[in-house]
Amino acid sequence: MVAKRVLLAAPRGYCAGVDRAVITVEKALDVFGPPVYVRKQIVHNRHVVERLQARGAVFVDELAEIPPGATVIFSAHGVSPQVHEQAAQRGLKTIDATCPLVTKVHHEAKRFSALGMQVLLIGHAGHEEVQGTTGEAPQDIVLVEHPDDVAQLAVRDPSRLAWLSQTTLSMDETQTTVGALRQRFPALVDPPSDDICYATQNRQLAVKRVAGESDLVIVVGSSNSSNSVRLVEVALEAGAKAYRVDNAKEIDPAWLADAKVVGVTSGASVPDELVLGVLRLLQDHGFPPAEEVVLTNETLTFSLPPELRKAR
Repeated sequence: MVAKRVLLAAPRGYCAGVDRAVITVEKALDVFGPPVYVRKQIVHNRHVVERLQARGAVFVDELAEIPPGATVIFSAHGVSPQVHEQAAQRGLKTIDATCPLVTKVHHEAKRFSALGMQVLLIGHAGHEEVQGTTGEAPQDIVLVEHPDDVAQLAVRDPSRLAWLSQTTLSMDETQTTVGALRQRFPALVDPPSDDICYATQNRQLAVKRVAGESDLVIVVGSSNSSNSVRLVEVALEAGAKAYRVDNAKEIDPAWLADAKVVGVTSGASVPDELVLGVLRLLQDHGFPPAEEVVLTNETLTFSLPPELRKAR
């Protein structure tokens, strides 16, 4: 009889960009008092958003919903220059919680555009990060969602192209798309450094390792979290059954019936207590304590936005 096992992919918990964004809202509430408005979800995790709402954060889709003169925080996914202009026109006090890794992509888009190059942005239409990056140089950015899109791309000058990517994509699919782009456009210029977020890469590498030994992989993360959805795809490609859940309550006991080895991982915006809840449920179903599979330790931190550093 094969012994049951639980393999917990590390790292887990907030990445540096998410940690900075969540703390930004918490500190703003402490310093300025509620309500503090947040444009879009500060990070893509339902539980984090609900906890901050309970403290007095008000999440809105558009700046028009915010009273003139109020304080607004921009989410970790970033915004376009047009959003900054709209905030100034409404007299809003702004705090920018954009992840510095996303800001790096914005700078790269502006630099390539200033050089007269067209940018092929690999990402998902409608994602807030893609909207923000595109807004930095809308006349020079072309979205590429899938490797199959490459054959139909219309560009101004094949010799003046660069590529960038959304930070939360699958590494493998991104490289497949880049390969297709380079085959069609041999002069394609790379960004100065990899755009895929280090935390996204670390979690994808960890889930590959865990999925290779697992019958079932449970990914903790919200449905609108791009990096969580990518983790499910990575686990499936590695040959395991895989499901995404917001928390332990969403786990169907039928998934566990024939599973001997269960892998557990989480997106970069998932509070650690949600992962611990999944581990407790697995123990309640006869699984042993988890074996942590550590491929890397994350030590990177980001400072808070200057408005809160001054306030502190």
